[in-house]
Amino acid sequence: MFLPFFLGLKQVKIPVTLREYLTLLEGMNQGFSMYDVEGFYYLARATLVKDERYLDRFDQVFSHHFKGLEAVSGESGTEPQEIPEEWLRKLAEKHLSEEDKKQIEAMGGWEKLMETLAKRLEEQNERHQGGSKWIGTAGTSPFGAYGYNPEGIRIGQKESRHRRAVKVWDKRQFRNLDDSVEIGTRNIKVALKRLRRWVREGSDDELDLSGTVRATAEHGYLDVKTRPERRNAVKVLLFLDNGGSMDDHVKIVEELFSAARMELKNLEHFYFHNCLYEGVWKDNARRHKDKLSTFDILNKYGSDYKVIFVGDAAMSPYEVVYPGGAVEHWNEESGETWLRRALNQWPQSIWINPVKEQGWRYTQSTQMIQSLFGGRMFPLTLAGLDAGMKELS
Repeated sequence: MFLPFFLGLKQVKIPVTLREYLTLLEGMNQGFSMYDVEGFYYLARATLVKDERYLDRFDQVFSHHFKGLEAVSGESGTEPQEIPEEWLRKLAEKHLSEEDKKQIEAMGGWEKLMETLAKRLEEQNERHQGGSKWIGTAGTSPFGAYGYNPEGIRIGQKESRHRRAVKVWDKRQFRNLDDSVEIGTRNIKVALKRLRRWVREGSDDELDLSGTVRATAEHGYLDVKTRPERRNAVKVLLFLDNGGSMDDHVKIVEELFSAARMELKNLEHFYFHNCLYEGVWKDNARRHKDKLSTFDILNKYGSDYKVIFVGDAAMSPYEVVYPGGAVEHWNEESGETWLRRALNQWPQSIWINPVKEQGWRYTQSTQMIQSLFGGRMFPLTLAGLDAGMKELS
């Protein structure tokens, strides 16, 4: 079981050694992680990964090799056995007739739906499965998971079976983008070069070759001349949508992120999910604990910054225009309100979309954000990047 995992890490070029692998086995023999998948994950990560740049690759390999493994009790008969999640999920696959599905009606609009959800959360104090009212699984209630109600709110379901849900209120696992990606970044770098604005400043000096030749010829001895080093003075903020539907575009966005980090020295990046709200973050692994106030960022970075938002802009329209429309938390103010504040603070802003341009008209939220940005939405293609950089410069 462990050897294919070890070889899988090496295959994705994580620098693990045989000694580290033996340390992992020794830890298992010492009982540091017994019958506990989460404990084994942290033990393996601590022994096999020595550089945080490889944590994302480690997570992908770990998920591939140990997906579906559940915790079991240590001794038979001493603790109740965990029922495999897959069994519960199969039980939850409730087949309704077309007549049953037609009888399921909407709750009467967004405000009524959210009001009813809040009331149910106050009244319900235990797990529920089946039925048409309480928050649970396998039923026809508008709230819960693995049931049928396309116009309801999905809570606690890992994957979508009914994409028509009005609101998907789940916690997702996001991962940081790898800024060391090199493949395919050359042409992206060329497009980003349009943002360069060279100035000579700072204490670091570079050789002035023409001045040295001139002074040496005039004086008859080697007279070295220097001048302040040229620096790219352009300042850029990069806001990156991460998780959910953006998982389909990780490779191309990683290439953009990597090229931006190499070409733009005065670059700050932040993550958000779907739409900008009151908080953003720098590390996806700690996004619930170490959020940064969007207000603070608006006040910290001046209007001379150029700002690039990167995302597919594909979400429920409620996430853009309604308080409470966010996926993972209750937002007091709408995403539209926060985007307008950002655009007022940083007039030189664009939105880069990894989805093909011909597909934008089929998603209402994409059209809404494109309108908010005054049409300054560009596809994540070489031509689109080139046009976007022209707009910013």
